[in-house]
Amino acid sequence: MIDDNLVHRLYATAKADRWSLAVPEFRGALEASVARSFAGRTSTPAEIARYVTALHLEDLALAWACAAGSDAAWDHVVREYRQVLYRSADALDATGAARELADSLYADLFGLQEKDGRRRSLFRYFHGRSSLATWLRSVLAQRYIDWVRSRKRLDPLPDEESASPQLSAPPPSDPDAPRYQALMQQAVGDAVARLAPRDRLRLGCYYAQQLTLAEVGRLLREHEATVSRQLAKTRRAVREEVERALRTGAGLTGGEIARCFEVALEDAGPLDLSPMFSAPGDRKESGRDRSE
Repeated sequence: MIDDNLVHRLYATAKADRWSLAVPEFRGALEASVARSFAGRTSTPAEIARYVTALHLEDLALAWACAAGSDAAWDHVVREYRQVLYRSADALDATGAARELADSLYADLFGLQEKDGRRRSLFRYFHGRSSLATWLRSVLAQRYIDWVRSRKRLDPLPDEESASPQLSAPPPSDPDAPRYQALMQQAVGDAVARLAPRDRLRLGCYYAQQLTLAEVGRLLREHEATVSRQLAKTRRAVREEVERALRTGAGLTGGEIARCFEVALEDAGPLDLSPMFSAPGDRKESGRDRSE
């Protein structure tokens, strides 16, 4: 499916040898990603080459090395991404319940069960279309949604007049998902573009450039606590603007808007925000503890 020369070139680009990931295993990761992205339609060798070249190759190699049982890769993930998951968990639920989900996620990422002599690691579902940090946050967020839904089933049903939208389990295959992804991409991009320059710069430095709160503070001459507060304020503003755009611009109902956010959480690949910002510098170290 993928040219041998291209596979070896991408293998070198991904620095997959540092995790002792075999070339056939790396090829399998690329082919799985291609199969997932081009499912249901034919593709030319040129399209496939463009697609695999644009993947987050180092993250893809790291994830699949973990799935293959590389101790070095696994130690790296635990060391570099634990705080990514914890910060995401705290953002989802301040009570600490989501942190428990984050800790339990490691068992599925490692793969405690085997099938046909192969560990069933969740990492094999990472296809490199987004960064590994973004994917891990999405997996955790979806598990949190599932956990909330399971609790909701035990709660009394709301009154019919209740204005609160109820999340319902998505169908196995949602034909509207591509449209919702496109709407979210447009709405988020427009909302970010409308931000005040300083807010947009702050958001871009933290999320696109992966600077720490302290580094953003030094850059903008703001206290670290101020950076944190302003980021929270900007996130709320972006979400409100996205919801408004989906409701008034796209004419979606409350349930459809909720589904848009669910689709974004289920597959964050198209919502990589990096291209939406023009923050200074070119520093990006996925997974380091930026709360410092």
